[in-house]
Parts: sequence; C-alpha cells; structure tokens
Amino acid sequence: MKRILLIVFALIIAASIGTWGLRKYTKSFSPEAVAETAQNGVKIKVTYGKPSKKGRLIFGREQDKALLPYGKVWRTGANEATLIEFPEDVTLAGKPVKAGTYSLFSVPGQSNWNIILNSETGQWGTEYNDGKNVLKVEVPIRIRPSVQEIFNIYFEEIPNGVNMVLSWDQTEALVPFTHL
Repeated sequence: MKRILLIVFALIIAASIGTWGLRKYTKSFSPEAVAETAQNGVKIKVTYGKPSKKGRLIFGREQDKALLPYGKVWRTGANEATLIEFPEDVTLAGKPVKAGTYSLFSVPGQSNWNIILNSETGQWGTEYNDGKNVLKVEVPIRIRPSVQEIFNIYFEEIPNGVNMVLSWDQTEALVPFTHL
C-alpha cells in the first residue's frame, strides 16, 4: 500500500513540475507585461502576455490562415487570459462597469472590434465561457502607418477619459473609458 501511494505521489509531483515547466517555456515566447493608467479620473491596470508577429498574418480571414481570424474570440494577448482591473466604477464605450477584475477578450473585425469583459478570471486564455460575459461593446479601429511587431497595450488621453489602445501589426483598437 505504501509503495502504491509513493508511486501516485511521485506521478503527481512529476505532472505538476511538467505543467509548470511547460507554462514557463511558453511564457518565454510571449513575456508578461502590465499596462496602467491613472489619467482623467480613470484608473486601469491590464496584465497580459505580449505575442510577436514573427512574419505571420495576424488579422484576416480564416481561409487566409490568419492567426486571429475576423469574427473569432481572442484572449487579447498570450498565455493566461488577459486581466483588466478597475479600482473604481468606470464606463466602457458609454456603458457602466463596476469596480473589479475581469478577463478581457476581443473579437477582431475589419472595420471595428468587439471588446468583452468576462467575470471568470485565472483561466488559460483559450478557455472562454461566454456565459460569464459581463459586457460586450463595439469599438473602432485605426490603421497604423507601420507594423507593430509585438502586441502592446497602452493608453492615450481623450476628453474626460482614456483610450486603451490594443496595438498589433497595423491595427489599433481604441477602447474608450471614462470616469463614472
């Protein structure tokens, strides 16, 4: 009996170490980053993975083998689901959002994106449960004059708030936040 328990325990430890090692290895390709702002009364913190273009077609049609096909849900980064934190209530594209931490997903499109706040946090980014969506809004995009090789999130001031800019390849999605 002791031998069986010892074997089971050793297998559990080996699986745990293997899982930890695999996650650490994949994170080396898409390092973790934090984007924060406290401008115009809006405080936001975003924790996300930064994938690279690496010569791939990023946004486009599924039949063109785009990494992120139009109309498909994306974790808005790499590795674990991107987290967005609000210490105070805000509005996102005019819709109220309660203070808290959410997973941030997006649906890229040719002329606009859908931004999704989801109440489930802590999951690997490919695990998306639309039943936990708190808010879904459409936001505009703009085309960059040059290619952004590494996915980046940054903030820019707008009247009464900030745009969270999701920038990758030649596309930038503009996600407007204002103080509630």
